[in-house]
Amino acid sequence: NPTGSYNTATGYQSLYTNSGSYNTAHGYRSLYSNTTGINNTATGYESLNKNTTGSYNTAVGYYTLHNNSGSYNTATGYNSLQNNTEGSNNTAYGGYSLYSNTTGQKNTTQGVSSLYSNTTGTNNTAQGYQSLYSNTTGSNNTAQGYRSLHLNTTGAQNTAQGYYSLFSNTTGNYNTAQGMYSLYYNTTGNNNT
Repeated sequence: NPTGSYNTATGYQSLYTNSGSYNTAHGYRSLYSNTTGINNTATGYESLNKNTTGSYNTAVGYYTLHNNSGSYNTATGYNSLQNNTEGSNNTAYGGYSLYSNTTGQKNTTQGVSSLYSNTTGTNNTAQGYQSLYSNTTGSNNTAQGYRSLHLNTTGAQNTAQGYYSLFSNTTGNYNTAQGMYSLYYNTTGNNNT
């Protein structure tokens, strides 16, 4: 720590290359690569490990935000937001939530493996186990319920509320499903309610 101030590091090689300030790192190699990033909190094995300049991030759990350089992200849960690189303003609660996200922004997840495959999709909200699981680049989707919008990949502007609602949707857009198994078999159809 050559020039940083007001930092706290607990754990082998935590904040190892740090020059930033107001960072807190607890755990093996947490915030290991941080250079000028400020106001980051990393708790867990290699959490925020590759962060260099990203700031205002919170990572709690094993490998959370491991590859991050973005800012204003919050990840809680085993491997959540692990592959995030430049994505910012994301919130992930639950193991493997937003796991594959790289540059996607303003996504919010709550539930194990929710938005798991998302890479560059933005403004998505997923609540429930494996909701929006297959989404990669689809944006502005809302899924609430167990495996809702599960197979969606690039579909956008969809809203699914309920157990398995819009489960089979892949590329369909502007669909609204409310209730258990609602619009379950829709794959590419648009503007359904």
